[in-house]
Amino acid sequence: MDIIIIGAGIGGLTLALMLHARGIRPRLYEAANEVRPLGVGINVQPSAVVELKSVGMLERLREIAVETAAVGYYNRFGQAVWTEPRGLTAGYHVPQFSIHRGDLQMTLHAAAIERLGAGALRTGVEAVGVNADDGMVTLRRRATGEEFTDQAEGVVAADGIHSAIRRQFYPDEGPPRFSGHILWRATSVGKPFLDGRTMIMAGQADQKMVVYPISKRHAQRGESLINWIAELRVPTDAPPRDDWNRQVDRQIFAPRFADWKFDWLDVPALIASAGQVFEFPMVDRDPLPAWNRGRVTLLGDAAHPMYPIGSNGATQAILDARSLCDALVACDDVREALARYESDRLPRTARIVVANRGQGPDHVLEIARQRAPDGFGHIHDVIPQQELETIALGYKKIVGLDMESVNARARALRS
Repeated sequence: MDIIIIGAGIGGLTLALMLHARGIRPRLYEAANEVRPLGVGINVQPSAVVELKSVGMLERLREIAVETAAVGYYNRFGQAVWTEPRGLTAGYHVPQFSIHRGDLQMTLHAAAIERLGAGALRTGVEAVGVNADDGMVTLRRRATGEEFTDQAEGVVAADGIHSAIRRQFYPDEGPPRFSGHILWRATSVGKPFLDGRTMIMAGQADQKMVVYPISKRHAQRGESLINWIAELRVPTDAPPRDDWNRQVDRQIFAPRFADWKFDWLDVPALIASAGQVFEFPMVDRDPLPAWNRGRVTLLGDAAHPMYPIGSNGATQAILDARSLCDALVACDDVREALARYESDRLPRTARIVVANRGQGPDHVLEIARQRAPDGFGHIHDVIPQQELETIALGYKKIVGLDMESVNARARALRS
């Protein structure tokens, strides 16, 4: 089977590795002139890690990523609202990884080049459009503006939230949907906090810090490369600016966190010690009625961009890749395979998009604020244990983190 993948991000590269492992050598086109380690921290959940293990990536990632031991939710005073184990500590047979997005992408990129050969990935080439009936893709070399075509039995658009192929399919969709929140993201080198392997969310719905370590190499030196995100609701509608993901002065937001000094983490010092700070709007898109057109489908952020809540962006792209690969291998007809993939993944990811708009598992922070705005003596005076467990378990079911299913998959890979 002949497949073209548009986009060499996490989803596109993972799909390429999975297809190669099943005897299919896809061709990838990437708009960037060079695949570089861009971005900041992300988490990869066990449900996705087990799929990366299936293509031989587990040990490579263990060399560079932090194996997340727990996730903790805290109010703005640093008081614990809810903490639960993650990854191996929780009983999964594979870890949850906290990692720099660029490190993950470059690790996948290196493996793809090793296995498929350098000629399988062409950079500096962007998609212009596609004929969904015959799989003919029109492409443009960014350096010269020259257009050319390539054709395959199946085409997968993994070209991100601003996907040219999604825009072709849904020309009236408009820009991404703005949440009313701005994110400021950076990394800081400092001392490990808590156990050195915990991801924390602190604050409430309209003001929050997300903080977690992302580098095993730093941990081995006794320090921590800390990824952090400061989030605030802003009193405007959709931002009028085109140059998001730009470097900004931290004084735009830092004063709002000036008194967030906990016994176990000094948030103002964390912000002050960062290098470059980048500004992003928190956006997503409404779930689509369909991802497929003829021989073409969408994957990852091109299909289902979601708020960065619950650590599921990269994870869901990897799960997309597994579902699509399995369908392409199982079906002789590409259209049938794409239909099988869409029926599996579209409703699942649509539920996550909606759940994240309701703050997902982070909703416990807002409940704690509403019931105890000045803090509490013990969280169970404010929120019963059963209520906390119900919120956590409900989100896990939505995102596909059923432990037995993940562990069964891990056991199957060992057999």
